[in-house]
Amino acid sequence: MTAVSKSAPGPGRSAKGSSLAPVSSSRKIKDRLVQGLVYAAFALAIIPLLSVLWTVITNGLARLDADFFAFSMNGVTARDGGGGAYHAIIGTLEQVAIATVISVPVAVLTAVYLIEYGAGSRLAKAISFFVDVMTGIPSIVAGLFVLAMWMLTLQIAPEGSGFAGALALSILMMPTVVRATEEMLKLVPGDLREASYALGVPRWRTICFVVLPTALTGILTGIMLAVARVMGETAPLLLTIFFTKAINLNPFDGPQGSLPTFIWDQVSNPQQTSLDRAWTGALVLILLIMLLNLGARLVARRFKPAAGR
Repeated sequence: MTAVSKSAPGPGRSAKGSSLAPVSSSRKIKDRLVQGLVYAAFALAIIPLLSVLWTVITNGLARLDADFFAFSMNGVTARDGGGGAYHAIIGTLEQVAIATVISVPVAVLTAVYLIEYGAGSRLAKAISFFVDVMTGIPSIVAGLFVLAMWMLTLQIAPEGSGFAGALALSILMMPTVVRATEEMLKLVPGDLREASYALGVPRWRTICFVVLPTALTGILTGIMLAVARVMGETAPLLLTIFFTKAINLNPFDGPQGSLPTFIWDQVSNPQQTSLDRAWTGALVLILLIMLLNLGARLVARRFKPAAGR
């Protein structure tokens, strides 16, 4: 057999067969400099977050007990100890749940139309423009709109209700969910759609069983960002649910409490007992948002393998 000739030097080797040429010192310095700037920016961003969390946790632990979750503020004055936020927690959960049920289907279907059906059309451009406008409106404008149209013009629960607050929150949630869903649908590879169409699958089934499951994780993340935004809104709730210290489990009848209005009411009193309740309410609000985010991630992880089947 003839001897095998030596191969020519590859793209990453010199003529003598050596490995890649060493990186110059100037490039190393630039790389370390940029890396240091990234770490410094991360530290600057994380310091305020840790400071806020530390302040809320240290002050909120003073009233984080069973009574805080079991009792309302009905009959409890600002100077009295005890009392709790049971009525506010129930109100917040009901209002956010109703707002999510209203806004998420509308927002997801809007994003599906913008990406899958009306891409480039005049109607899609107009919808996209109004979504951008809605993203920047102040939260109190949503409350004023519901107050004027729902409660005063239509005379539906003019004394305030949790459902009216949920309508205001849904207005604030929709643009965030639309934009998040839209961006996630853009990231779905077009090859998946083409493969589905090649098998004779209708477009609506392709969207429901291929496109949406593939983008499910990002869509859930966008929904949770929207929930986290509206869960702490106070201004629209003051105009729609009004204020009550009693327990009202019916969001369609009468004023209802919420954690943001509970915190606002307690902070307005200078007594230390009220301030302790306000800090604990803020801590509970943060914990609720964290639990909802964890739940959404678990759901996304559970359904993620099904999207690739």
